[in-house]
Amino acid sequence: MRSVVGEPVVQVRGLVKRYGARAAVNGLDLTFRAGTVSALLGPNGAGKTTTIETCEGYRRPDDGTVRVLGLDPVADAARLRPRIGVMLQSGGVYSGARAQEMLRHMAALHANPLDVTELIERLGLGGCGRTAYRRLSGGQQQRLSLAMAVVGRPELVFLDEPTAGLDPQARRSTWDLVRELRADGVTTVLTTHFMDEAEELADDVAIVDAGRVVAHGTTEELCRGGAENTLRFTGRPGLDLGSLLKALPDGSAAAELTPGAYRIGGTIDPQLLATVTSWCAQHGVMPDKISVERHTLEDVFLELTGKELRP
Repeated sequence: MRSVVGEPVVQVRGLVKRYGARAAVNGLDLTFRAGTVSALLGPNGAGKTTTIETCEGYRRPDDGTVRVLGLDPVADAARLRPRIGVMLQSGGVYSGARAQEMLRHMAALHANPLDVTELIERLGLGGCGRTAYRRLSGGQQQRLSLAMAVVGRPELVFLDEPTAGLDPQARRSTWDLVRELRADGVTTVLTTHFMDEAEELADDVAIVDAGRVVAHGTTEELCRGGAENTLRFTGRPGLDLGSLLKALPDGSAAAELTPGAYRIGGTIDPQLLATVTSWCAQHGVMPDKISVERHTLEDVFLELTGKELRP
C-alpha cells in the first residue's frame, strides 16, 4: 500500500556519519514527503551521497535515526528494498552483463514491473540492448541505471545525479520520466549539481553543506527576497528620483547606478510596475529594457555555500 500524499516517507534526525576523524554528515535533519520530487543539493563533499546511501541502507549511521517508509534501512532492509528503487552515482551493474538482460533480470525480481521493452525504447536504449555494460557510453550507462531503478514500480526512488553526462535530449526525457513517476504517486529523492534541474523538477529542495542542512523549502520559498525585489529600467540620464519616490509605495528605493540605468527596490508587484511606467509617461520618459529580477536557486546556493571551489 502506497503512502498517502504529503505523509513523511523519509525522516532523518540527528544523522552523523564519520570516516575516521572526519564527519561527512554531522547532525543532519531531513523530512521528505510522499508523492513529491525532492532535491538534495550541496557542493562536493557536503554529505549528499553519504546521506542518500544511509537512507538506502548501504551505510550504517554512527548516530541519529533514519526511517524510510517507516522502516530502518539497515535493520529492516529485507522489507524495505522491494519497495524502493535506487540509482547509484556509479556501479551497481555487472560489467559483462548485456543491457537488456540486466534490465529483464531486475524486472523479474518484482511482482508488477514496468514493460521492459517499452522502457528500453523510452530511454533510448533500443540500439544497445545486446551490448555489455562496460561497452556502453557514459550516457547509456546512466540511462540503464535509471531504468533499473524504476522498472519495479517502486513507492520511493533515490536518484543520485540522474542526468550527469546525458545529452540534452536524454536529459529532457529523464525529466519527463520523473514527472510521470510523481503523477503516478511515486516519491522521488534526487541529488543533482544542476540548479535548473532542481528548479524544473523539485517540489522541495534541501541544501546541505558541511554535513548539515543549511536551507530547506520550496524553490519559491528559498528564492524569495534579495534580487526578487528589484526592478530595473533604462532611460535618459538624470531623472528626478525624488519625484519618482513620492509616487512609489512607502519602503521603496530608487537609484541611478550608471547614467541612464535605474534600479527600483521594494515590494515588486504589478501595481508598482504600473506606477513606474505611469510616472515615466507623465514625465516624457521612454523606459527601455524594463526587467523584474528574482533570486535563482543558483544565487541562493552560492550565497549559502560560498563561491570558492571545493576539492
